[in-house]
Amino acid sequence: MSLRGAAAVVGVAELAPKRHTGDETILELLSGVAVDAVSDAGFAMADVDGLIVHPIGGLPGFVPATVAEFLGLQPTFAEVVDLGGATGAGMVWRAAAAIQAGQCNTCLCLTGTRRRRRPAHSPSTDQPEKRTPRSIRPSNDRSPQAEFDYPYGMIGANVGYAMLATRYTHEYGLTDKQRAKVAVDQRTNANANPKAIFHDQPLTIDDVLNSEIIAEPLHMLEIVMPAAGAAALVVTKADRVADADQPPAWLLGAGESVTHSSFAQAPALDATGVGIAARNAMQQAGVTPGDIGLASLYDCYTIMVLLTLEEAGFCKRGEAGSFVESHDLTYRGDFPLNTHGGQLSFGQAGMAGGMSHVTEAVRQIQGRAGDRQIAGLELAYAHGNGGIIAEQAGLVFGSAV
Repeated sequence: MSLRGAAAVVGVAELAPKRHTGDETILELLSGVAVDAVSDAGFAMADVDGLIVHPIGGLPGFVPATVAEFLGLQPTFAEVVDLGGATGAGMVWRAAAAIQAGQCNTCLCLTGTRRRRRPAHSPSTDQPEKRTPRSIRPSNDRSPQAEFDYPYGMIGANVGYAMLATRYTHEYGLTDKQRAKVAVDQRTNANANPKAIFHDQPLTIDDVLNSEIIAEPLHMLEIVMPAAGAAALVVTKADRVADADQPPAWLLGAGESVTHSSFAQAPALDATGVGIAARNAMQQAGVTPGDIGLASLYDCYTIMVLLTLEEAGFCKRGEAGSFVESHDLTYRGDFPLNTHGGQLSFGQAGMAGGMSHVTEAVRQIQGRAGDRQIAGLELAYAHGNGGIIAEQAGLVFGSAV
């Protein structure tokens, strides 16, 4: 069953990413963007009868109920989505599916992450706090990661994506400059986005290549900087679109794929769920990669963008390096990519960081992207990626059904 035309995004709200939050709780962050997104749509909170959230630290259970209560909602549909960086995209198609199934009429999708500064040691403390090294702490973890990844140094995303970059470079001759160009073009986009955390901070290829290598071959400026923030979307059924204050961003197609959790268990490094999600989304929408006017692709690392370009079908396998080298990836270029700056330059605000690729696609389709607006845009592809190429979600948005 196709979701094409069943629902559209009509409201958007997003906090500008920042390094640290203040005393506000995560519920306060989420409620702020929730109210703003509903207001942006021209709806009232009483119109919202669907709610989708993600796992929230400090709330071991009853997350939708807790958030709904805080917002004063009594939804007839509630869901928790736990797909890492693919959570935002995964929320949208679930909202549309619930609407199509008659479970709700207007669904609120909420993402957010707070980051507090670590408290400094008290000046009166003579000895620093003693911490038990993570590697020797007792653990009940019996996951594949604990058995096959951690003992061999496969700890954290930096290592995994560095391995992907190394493997790809060995097979196809990718250069450091080609990866760096992704970061540079996205910084140009961020310079046109007042909400970007790196707004008004230009970047050159030399800057990227001269930055510290964090996990060979990846430099610091090829890796996202964790930030805090929140984002919300309002998804409503087709016959309510006319009541909204904003033009609709119609959901035309969606795809999803989960292939593994442990990187050691990935079925392949050159045929991942990225391609499965993209193909299913575009097939459902009835479009091809060549029809897409904006690629809003998850960019935790520069190499992830290159891999996604290939697997989503925007270029052939092994050609991503030459593709980005020969195309202008800025909002004014011939292949607009991550026009909000991507997470590399807009900011990776946890779950809201992944959602930013969706909010940007929606704004661009609605014609509300300001100075970075792509003229005449009709179709956008938004992509989310969780874990180390483990969880994928893809969405095709259109200005018309």
